[in-house]
Amino acid sequence: MKLLSATPSPYARKVRIALAEKDIPFELVTEVPWNDGAQAAKLNPLEKIPVLTLDDGTTVYDSAYILEYLEAKYPDPPLFPTDPELRLAARKLEVLADGVCDAIVLAFFETRRPEAHRSTPWHDRQMRKIHGGVRAIAELVPAEGFCVGTQFSLGDITVGTVLGYLDLRCPEVDWRTPYPNLVAIADRLSERPSFKETVPTPQVLDANVI
Repeated sequence: MKLLSATPSPYARKVRIALAEKDIPFELVTEVPWNDGAQAAKLNPLEKIPVLTLDDGTTVYDSAYILEYLEAKYPDPPLFPTDPELRLAARKLEVLADGVCDAIVLAFFETRRPEAHRSTPWHDRQMRKIHGGVRAIAELVPAEGFCVGTQFSLGDITVGTVLGYLDLRCPEVDWRTPYPNLVAIADRLSERPSFKETVPTPQVLDANVI
């Protein structure tokens, strides 16, 4: 299999972590999906990454769906809790984390507009969503142990990736001071090989996206 990824993408990082945790062999293909000639436009009608290309050439896209696909096809070790309540709790964290990441992306690209065309109300709205989402995540996860239940799961993957993306794109957002439980979780997750090997880094955009 091949995974089309981008180095800063928290969505692609979720899949990379899941593949590593499940010890599934794959080829990592890295690109800037916004640049002209990017493969994402050819492999995903929504022109987004990540995209997982299977051995038969078919593609699976959208990080949440890819994770469900991997869990169904490669169930061991499980990353989705089997208990319905814990599974729902993990999915709720995923919804919050993805929503925060979406807002970070929108805020980031707003800053790339010519200054005269930037919308302060729009940017402020995204920042409110970022702060609100992080606050909601902090209210749901414990100070010790894993994010959901007693095992590493989807909840840990999503919480760890959103915190890493915050540090990359919004270093001005101080989530460590008000939420020591998130700091403890981030520190524990940073010791896992799957997180160490997927630390997000910025890319250079050649295309005039905005």
